[in-house]
Amino acid sequence: MKFTANQIAEILEGEIEGNENVEVFKLSKIEEGEKGSLTFLSNPKYTPHIYSTEASITIVNKDFIAEKEVKTTLIKVLNPYEAFSKLLEVYSEVKLNKSGIESPSFISKSASIGKNIYLGAFAYISDNVIIGNDVKIYPNVHIGENVVIESNTTIFTGAKIYSETIIGKNCAIHSGSIVGADGFGFAPNSKGTFSKIPQIGNVIIEDNVDIGALTTIDRATLGSTIIRKGVKLDNQIQVAHNVEIGENTVIAAQTGIAGSVKIGENCMIGGQVGIAGHLVIGNNVRIQAQTGVGRNINDNEIIQGSPALNYSDYFKSYVYFKKLPELVATINLLEKEIKALKEK
Repeated sequence: MKFTANQIAEILEGEIEGNENVEVFKLSKIEEGEKGSLTFLSNPKYTPHIYSTEASITIVNKDFIAEKEVKTTLIKVLNPYEAFSKLLEVYSEVKLNKSGIESPSFISKSASIGKNIYLGAFAYISDNVIIGNDVKIYPNVHIGENVVIESNTTIFTGAKIYSETIIGKNCAIHSGSIVGADGFGFAPNSKGTFSKIPQIGNVIIEDNVDIGALTTIDRATLGSTIIRKGVKLDNQIQVAHNVEIGENTVIAAQTGIAGSVKIGENCMIGGQVGIAGHLVIGNNVRIQAQTGVGRNINDNEIIQGSPALNYSDYFKSYVYFKKLPELVATINLLEKEIKALKEK
């Protein structure tokens, strides 16, 4: 896709200095700009690069004045960083603006399909599925029986949505993710082995949820595993059966959440966090990376460590931990002096 400086300026409500007809078809860093690329300048540290960049178009601040000749066409805006971000959104919308049903793909006769959908090749839509308007389902996606997918949701290549899952509006589920697989439910039996507990619940994903690649969300044993509105999940996260994640919570990669955990609203959970089962995490909680959570967490707590400690307590303790060899040596010396004094 190609865009002219004039088209970009119109989107950004910017002012052009240079060739309004110059075209771009890719993005670049300002220091790596080349012909046909679009870049931006927001950090003054990178200003010297604007005089050497080969980028065809550069977005700059409205008050930028070149001290010498520039080869790049300038588009002046109020905030270059925000303008560039807006342009990325527009580009993404255009790039992902697919529609139509590719062949081969399969749609059950009992499925209900909305308007303006995209269905990629080798996608499979099972019995009694309901798909809303403007939904995009990329190639090699499997949609199980009785699934509901509401409008403007995108499911990327290779994702698997098991039966009875409900997905809200404006969601994105990225490649390789699996939603609705059985929870890890096994019980010891009289033979000394483990018997599988049937997992007959489902998964509910509310509106405006983003689920990263290769993330797994297990169905509930009974009832529902629930991902509330606005939740953002990174890649490679495990969400176990009957977990509930509150609105607008964000979770980084490789976090594992055991069964029946309840996480509140507006939480931020770092990468590689482990949360034990049946715990309650309050609202506005911050959990630092690689923390092991084995207790309930109150609202507004910031925690770190394994097992987790209060954030400030952890750092106070860590100061002493770093000095542990010195402290041990001091204690040993004191013990010797005390012993010598006692002997006298």
